[in-house]
Amino acid sequence: MKKYKSFRLFNEKISFLLYPRAGMILAIMAMVTLSIIVISTGVGEMYIAPLQVLQVFFGQGSDLDKLVITDLRLPRILTALFVGMSLAVAGAILQGMIRNPLASPDILGLTGGASVAVVTFLTIFSDENYSLTVSINWMPVAAFAGAAAVAFIVYVLSWKKGVSTIRLVLIGIGITALMKALTTFMILVGPIYRASQVNLWITGSVSAATWQNVFILAPWSIMFILFAFTYSRNINVQGLGEEVAVGLGSNVQKQRVIMLAISTALVGCAVAFAGGIGFVGLMAPHMARRLVGSNFGALLPVSALIGAILVLVSDLIGRTLFSPLEIPAGVFTASIGAPYFIYLLLKAKN
Repeated sequence: MKKYKSFRLFNEKISFLLYPRAGMILAIMAMVTLSIIVISTGVGEMYIAPLQVLQVFFGQGSDLDKLVITDLRLPRILTALFVGMSLAVAGAILQGMIRNPLASPDILGLTGGASVAVVTFLTIFSDENYSLTVSINWMPVAAFAGAAAVAFIVYVLSWKKGVSTIRLVLIGIGITALMKALTTFMILVGPIYRASQVNLWITGSVSAATWQNVFILAPWSIMFILFAFTYSRNINVQGLGEEVAVGLGSNVQKQRVIMLAISTALVGCAVAFAGGIGFVGLMAPHMARRLVGSNFGALLPVSALIGAILVLVSDLIGRTLFSPLEIPAGVFTASIGAPYFIYLLLKAKN
């Protein structure tokens, strides 16, 4: 306990522990994230120096720089930021709740369920004029409903006098395959002009981000990430095992439902606006765990920043390295995440 510092406030009515090393790492990761945002904002067909980018952020700079940054690049970068944070926090919650290092929104089928719901939404509510007949504000709701339905199905099918973690992962992989098949089916029966758009979206891309997307995504992500942060103590208790958690007075099943709801909400909103960007929810918590340990008070914020970095860097590479071609960010997260998943699977075989 020497590495922690205790604080007591209001005549010891409120007490908490701080981990100085975690605070230092969190500050470093925040600086790295901000640096990547500034660099990514300036890089493109028209290069803008970091100092000029900062001037625009503070309301100065030329009109041309403001136009390129504010109208064209910033919505995309902010979308990547919130999507990465949401997926990483959702993955960390699932790994803590299930106590399985292989758990993630992709592996358990949550991303697939949200994808089916969004593709169905686009198919049903598209008219012959290439526009939606309902407000796009309903799309995160559809994605959340799809992710929640899959979460319920996986949890129920995994239950056999309790939830076996390996059983949960295996059923999740099977449900994921089913969701991919349903997504392909909806593409085939939907309007032909949506097929290319949906295929790009399934791979995972933030290229079509707008300020309207940001205004919907940002408050939703921030709200549920804050819920996750305030609920971190309960996730720590869950990590001790069900018997110990019950012995400490925790309502295990109620807490699992709440944590699952937070995860599905974060996954649903991320998938609604960025598609199926894979493996961020798997990789980010593992990387954060190596830096700050398994205490979720530190693990969740560090995971969020690492997730944001993964998506921001993947999007930056995708739109600059192969210019004028633009590669979806999901291609790069999957190319790293798939081998990483195999490594974890081999490591956890015993």
